[in-house]
Order: sequence, then structure tokens, then C-alpha cells
Amino acid sequence: MPSPTGRAREVVSAGAVVLGPGAEVLLVHRPKYDDWSFPKGKLDRGEHATSAAIREVEEETGVRIRLGVPLRDQRYPIRAGTKLVHYWVARAVGDGDVSGYQPNSEIDEVGWFPIDKARRRLTYQFDVDTLAEALHQARKTRTLLIVRHSQARSRKAWRSDDRERPLLATGKHQAERLVPLLSAYDVRRMVSSSSTRCLQTLEPYAEATGWQLRADRVLSEEGASKKAVRELVTGLLDDLHDTPASAGGLALCTHRPVLPWVFDAAGFEDPGLAPGELVVAHLRKHEVVATERHLVG
Repeated sequence: MPSPTGRAREVVSAGAVVLGPGAEVLLVHRPKYDDWSFPKGKLDRGEHATSAAIREVEEETGVRIRLGVPLRDQRYPIRAGTKLVHYWVARAVGDGDVSGYQPNSEIDEVGWFPIDKARRRLTYQFDVDTLAEALHQARKTRTLLIVRHSQARSRKAWRSDDRERPLLATGKHQAERLVPLLSAYDVRRMVSSSSTRCLQTLEPYAEATGWQLRADRVLSEEGASKKAVRELVTGLLDDLHDTPASAGGLALCTHRPVLPWVFDAAGFEDPGLAPGELVVAHLRKHEVVATERHLVG
């Protein structure tokens, strides 16, 4: 049915190509359509696509995942208009066991399939193409998230020490909205500028997960220098690469004047982030193989 405005409606969904340790991929069967595909589903109102991908995979398979490299979107016609699906390569957090899955009217079969069998089982050619793209990116990556602090009180209106300048109510809302986004990449290490507005940006995630939030003056406007930032970021990235991908991602939170030095140390250009915006960098052997840019509202 066309929309009331006469425009073709676009239905936005998100999902993941979940790869297993034994050259397997996670597929689901939908009895309504009698098709085999990747787990995916529509975004809830106001939901970020990364959060939707995590939620939908868990709802449809029982498997908790962490996102890796983003894949090309799928876009294809449906009766209501057009469907847009955002996909990522993903890995299970834990053993990925689906033996206890309870079939229902939406998904009646879930299984891990060897790659060759999965290619034959997938119903749609566009899913076969997405699987091929995912396999090209199958090698595990380490994930670095670089965050510009959320919206803070005006520098001109703040009469106290600038290091203590807090977030606005809108900034606190952004910080809360960051929680599921950071969780989607399984962030387990956080390093923030010691300034209040940066700490407040990551505190909701630290409180929700129990992971430690470390404050470092080197990432503050007052304590930063190009050399010190490079030494800090290089050391953190070395530590990140020395741990397995299953150890989770790393998030850094700092200020606009410091961000160019952080990006330079990480090996790519500063994209000019807005308050509350972040870049997700997927790293392999210290090389950036893919980036994403996300803004929470």
C-alpha cells in the first residue's frame, strides 16, 4: 500500500552475518515466507541500527553478538515500497549455542551451517552476495571507538573551572543513547579525558556494564600535546592488538581540539565530529580496514 503522501515507503531493518569459529554461518528460516536468510528485523522507533542488529539477532536466534566490519546495505523492492537492510559481520559473544532455541511463528528453524551448505540454503541471490562480501572480511578485527563528548554547557556561560563544565540535559540524553551503541561493539575498555563533560559522556555505559572508566589528563584540553597524545594512543592500540578480539573494543572520549591528534595517532584523518558523535575504526594488524560514523540524538 502506498504511503498517504504518495511516496514509496522505505522500511529500514538491520541484521548481521554471524560467522562461527568453524567456517560456519548462522541462518534462520521464516515459515511465513518459507525462506532461509540472515537474522534481521525492523528498527524500533528511535532505535539506532547497530542496536537493532544486536537485538534482532538475539531475538531470532538466542545468540548474543558483537559487531565487526560493516557490509554494504541491501535495498530491494517489497509490497509496501522499498526495504533497506544494514548489515555487519558479527561474532557470537560466548559459545553461540542454538540447541535450546524455541521455534515460533516468525522463526521456526535456526542453525549454524558450513559455508558451502549455507550458500545453497540461502533463498535470495542478494544474501549469497552479502555472504561473499562477509567472507572477504572474515578475518577478525580489533575495534576502536573515538568519541567527541556530548553537548556541554556553553564555555561563555560557565564561570567556574572549565575542566568541571558539565553536560547539558541534551548531552546527558546523548550519553544514555550511547550505551547500546557502545555495547554493540562490545566495548570493555574506556579511556576518557579527565574533564567532567567527557567522563559524563561515558559514565552511563560504565555504570550499565561495570567496565572500568579510566580518566587521563593527556586527553584533556589542558593536558594534551601532540607528542603525549601520540604516546598514549599508540600504547593503547598496542595493548588492543596484543589481546584477542574476544576481549572487546576500546573507546576513547576527548575534545574537539584534541581529536586531530587522536586520529593522527590512530592512523586516519579527523572527520570533524559533532558533539556526541563517534567513529568506529576496525583495525587489523594496526591497519584501518573500515570505519563507521555514528551520531546519537
